[in-house]
Amino acid sequence: QGACGGDLLFTEACQQRGVKVQWLQPFREPDFIEKSVTRCSEAWRQRYLDAKAKLAALVHSAPEDLGDLPPTSEPGYPYERCNRWLLYTALACGVDKVSFICLWNGSGGDGPGGTAHMYNEVRRRTGRVMWIDTREI
Repeated sequence: QGACGGDLLFTEACQQRGVKVQWLQPFREPDFIEKSVTRCSEAWRQRYLDAKAKLAALVHSAPEDLGDLPPTSEPGYPYERCNRWLLYTALACGVDKVSFICLWNGSGGDGPGGTAHMYNEVRRRTGRVMWIDTREI
C-alpha cells in the first residue's frame, strides 16, 4: 500500500533490487497519506513521494477502482477490503506464484485489516507466508 513503516521499507528494498512494486490503497491518495503515511511522522511523506516516483505503475485506490464503501461498513473495513484486493490481484497471476512476506511483531493490535488480517488471509489460501518477527531483530 505504501504506508509508513514496513510498507515503505519493503518498497524501498524492492526498488533497490529492481523488483517491480505496485501500490493498491484503501483510500484516495490524499486521504491515504493523511491516515497511513504521515500519521507516524511527517518525515515519512518524503519517503513515500520518493518511492512513488519510482513505481512502474500508477497508484490505484479502492474507491476509484472498486467503488465507494458500503454505507454500513465498520471503520476497519477499508483496510480489510484493500488486503483482499491486494491478495486477489496477486492470486490472479497464479496461486503457485503467491507468497506473503511480512514484517510484524505478531500482535493483533494493528487493527482490522492490519498485518494479522493479511497474514491469516494468505495463510488460509496459499499457506505460503514468511514472517519476519520484529521482536527478534
